[in-house]
Amino acid sequence: MSNYLISISKNEALKDGTIHDPNSKLKVKAYDMLKSKFKPCKGELRFFVTAGDETIAFETQGYNKKHRQLLILQMISWYCIYLGLFEAQIHSTFPIAFNLN
Repeated sequence: MSNYLISISKNEALKDGTIHDPNSKLKVKAYDMLKSKFKPCKGELRFFVTAGDETIAFETQGYNKKHRQLLILQMISWYCIYLGLFEAQIHSTFPIAFNLN
C-alpha cells in the first residue's frame, strides 16, 4: 500500500483532513458527518465510511477520468488505518440504518 500525505488546518478536526497522492496529484477530502457540513460538489466522486457509530464522508478534489476508483479507495482505506478505524466499511452511497424491529 502506498503512503499518502495528510493536511489538516488548525481549524479542522483530525477526521476532516485532506489526503494527497503525490504521484497522481489527486486529493480526497474527509468530512466528519457529526461535526462538519458536507455539501457534495458536482463532478467529484464521493464515498462514505462507517465504523461503529462514526460516519465519515470522502470526496475527491480535482477528479478526472484518469484517476481510478481503486486509487481513491486505497487512499480512503489508508486514512482509516491512520485514524485507527480498523473495522471501517466503505460505502458508495450514504449508509442508512434500518431498524426492522
